[in-house]
Amino acid sequence: MAMKHPRGIILAGALGALGLMTVLSAAAGFALPSLLPRVYTHYASVVLFFGFGIKLLNDAREMKGGGPSEELEEVEAELNKSDTKKNPDVEFQAAPPRSFMFNAIMVQAFTLTFLAEWGDRSQIATIALAAQKDPIGVAAGGTLGHAVCTGIAVVGGRMLASRISERTVGMSGGCLFLLFALHGLWQGGSGLHNA
Repeated sequence: MAMKHPRGIILAGALGALGLMTVLSAAAGFALPSLLPRVYTHYASVVLFFGFGIKLLNDAREMKGGGPSEELEEVEAELNKSDTKKNPDVEFQAAPPRSFMFNAIMVQAFTLTFLAEWGDRSQIATIALAAQKDPIGVAAGGTLGHAVCTGIAVVGGRMLASRISERTVGMSGGCLFLLFALHGLWQGGSGLHNA
């Protein structure tokens, strides 16, 4: 959407959705230990992190390496068709009225981002972390992390996608999830009784 509409509006809508989703996830993680003992939620999160890591590594292994993904190429081809209609860097555009257009676009960015991210690995990881750690810190860190990643994607997504392969991102993400799982195993159930 940021290739087609004003970037600031898309960023605001996406950040609003990601912030709300992160706060809701942290609240769910905070409530989870009252339903299950902390040691169970701890080992459940370790299993989830191992599962996510293995899934990402398998997905990355099956991808073609190299340049931009087929999805990026499809998006760019579609945008090139409608490129004569709009320039994403132009602030003032003809009808519809500016405030209506920006509000409608922001709501669309919010809704699409919220629905696309619901139930994904970052949400489940946020719930798992908030069940173990300070939920306010998890929500703040998760929101900040989403803001940085989304800002980079909106501002330089096209450039980054053409230089960094999805395979590299998948391998890196898989390794990080496996590191989180190993850290959880290494930490074990110690310290959970004091929390």
